[in-house]
Amino acid sequence: MPPTTSPDSCILFMVRHGATDNNLADPPLLQGRADVPLSVAGQQQAERTGQLLSSQSIRRVYSSPLLRARQTAAAIAKPHALDVDVVEALEEIDVGEWEGRSWKEIAVSEPQRYHQFMSNPAEHGYAGGENVTDLFSRIQPAMAQLLAANLGGQIVVVGHNLVNRTFLARLLDLPLAQVRKVNQDNCGVSVARYRDGETKLLTLNSAFHLYE
Repeated sequence: MPPTTSPDSCILFMVRHGATDNNLADPPLLQGRADVPLSVAGQQQAERTGQLLSSQSIRRVYSSPLLRARQTAAAIAKPHALDVDVVEALEEIDVGEWEGRSWKEIAVSEPQRYHQFMSNPAEHGYAGGENVTDLFSRIQPAMAQLLAANLGGQIVVVGHNLVNRTFLARLLDLPLAQVRKVNQDNCGVSVARYRDGETKLLTLNSAFHLYE
């Protein structure tokens, strides 16, 4: 049953972008701010997500400025005849020197930095990039503004793996050091309700619509 929206609340559908070739590589490659498009499979995921949300009363669709997120957002916005509003603060975390590399390779070539990041990404960031605390400091105010600006409506926010994980971790009362415990499938949909300045998570990473 779809969530109901009261005049004093906002329903948020938070979606990770569809898969790219980097996501589907074996092993997957970190892409950070690389402005890569969706793969064919990612386009199909985005279309299925658009179909899933087509019956909802979506007021606005927001997206990271990166192409893979904008393409996903466009597929979701299309059934509602909406434009996609780009929010710069939703850009994926800066992975610095590790862009285009796999965790498997990094664990071998830079074991100390790898283990520091894996043990506490809130303190130890990507080599030459951001840590999760940096990320949270820019996405939290942006998300709060979007939710407060859309009371009485439903919105979609299309972000990235770490962007979504970081925001959702705080809704789960997880410390940012444990952000990697929050799973985010490509085009997984999480649902939250904002009311009276508080955001409550209703559904985490629903992906049933992606499988036949």
